[in-house]
Amino acid sequence: MRGIYNAQACSIRRFDEHIKMILIALGANLPNSDGMPAIETCRQAVARLGELPGLTLEACSRWYLTAPMPPSGQPDYVNGVARLSGEIDPERLLAWLQEIEARNGRVRTVPNAPRTLDLDIIDMDGMVRSAPDPILPHPRATERAFVLTPLRDVCPDWIDPVSGKTVDDLLDALPPQGIRPADSD
Repeated sequence: MRGIYNAQACSIRRFDEHIKMILIALGANLPNSDGMPAIETCRQAVARLGELPGLTLEACSRWYLTAPMPPSGQPDYVNGVARLSGEIDPERLLAWLQEIEARNGRVRTVPNAPRTLDLDIIDMDGMVRSAPDPILPHPRATERAFVLTPLRDVCPDWIDPVSGKTVDDLLDALPPQGIRPADSD
């Protein structure tokens, strides 16, 4: 999915105030169930996000290679963030994301296990909620350079709705996490 990268600021309000900004993190470090490489699985997942009813794909970040967190013997991950707009309830969106993951061979075993595809809702227009699932904003997003770096690509003026910190402030506070642009993009 090349050519959709767009660093347009996210704070610009549209004429239709009902349109909501949605940020989805994508990651994979194993080939999918058809043997497709992780970066291609992620690109295909972005295309699927653009097909979800009532949602519009606005932008996709560059792709990044990241070391597994916590460190392990797993292969590096491919990570990115997609920005969508539209209206949907969080539970419905989570169900659709899990369906896309399952179609790509995602099997949930132990936490931090290697995966064919991981799709996480990072933010839905600043919504804050602790239950039910999904928790919003994503509870560990602010601790992960592999989320914040591509998020900055698609929403450079994003502010964490819980802490009030900018994406740049959050990234500056993190220790090095082994993230680099993907060579194949």
